[in-house]
Amino acid sequence: MLDLAAIIEARQRIAALVHRTPLLSSTSLGDLLGGIRLHLKAELFQRTGSFKPRGVANKLLSLSDEEKRRGFIAISRGNHAQALAYAATRIGQRATIVMAADAVPAKVQATRAYGGEVVLTDEDIWPLCQRLMRERGLTLVHPFDDDVVMAGQGTIGLELLEDLDDFDTVVVPIGGGGLIAGIATAVKAVRPTVRVIGVEAEASDAMRRALAAGHSVTMEGRRTVADGINAPYAGERCLLIVERLVDDVITVSEDEILAGLRLLVERSKLAAEPAAATPIAALLAGKLKTRPHERVVAVISGGNLDLGLLGRLG
Repeated sequence: MLDLAAIIEARQRIAALVHRTPLLSSTSLGDLLGGIRLHLKAELFQRTGSFKPRGVANKLLSLSDEEKRRGFIAISRGNHAQALAYAATRIGQRATIVMAADAVPAKVQATRAYGGEVVLTDEDIWPLCQRLMRERGLTLVHPFDDDVVMAGQGTIGLELLEDLDDFDTVVVPIGGGGLIAGIATAVKAVRPTVRVIGVEAEASDAMRRALAAGHSVTMEGRRTVADGINAPYAGERCLLIVERLVDDVITVSEDEILAGLRLLVERSKLAAEPAAATPIAALLAGKLKTRPHERVVAVISGGNLDLGLLGRLG
């Protein structure tokens, strides 16, 4: 099981490949959201524009020389793809990423620009990924359901603990669950009274369904404007940690996500992507109960915004 020691080790391992991202305070936004003391963990300023390089770099640098030489493969809707392409190129290896044909074009283009080979398909991406992995002898880098990947994501939690003397609640977007699993492991190990709250899109609520069922549930044809958290399922290993350490998982509608994104852009001037705005959406919609002056951290997980979406925010 993932633990604090693994996350501390991950931070040392990945330091040369990732940024330590800023923690920004937003008084005006906090006032609008119930008078809370709001801080924004700005992972949109991470390399490739999302938190993903933390976990990917930790995974790649943990592999044997033989596993690295074989090259890497993954599935992704965009952010993991860019992170893998970036990190593989940095260590002199190749990466293949299987992506759905309807992936955001800007994320596809960025993945190729970072040096990745993109395989676009109308098929189910996971079986195609497995076939290419076997045929080419590639090493799989899972986007979330891997303890080493989760340890890399957990380095965000270490930074929060160091940058804030105290906080009451941390709110984290959930797709497959790797980000919140890593952050919860770090934060709860040091400050067990901190609330860790996950936010999913109602239209793609893989973790909520997994929690209800007691096991991972495959999501068939689910789509959300928050493509960064449109996971095909919640990770089984992620689920174990969420069950143990996460205080609640809530969902937000498509309209609520866009309203949260609009407010975040207007008040903080951060060009976040919809998935990253889900913590703000939950606060704005009143789905996350807080008290005045509560110290809340919202993890703004990425900034790979489809510019075509901006017109819907006007």
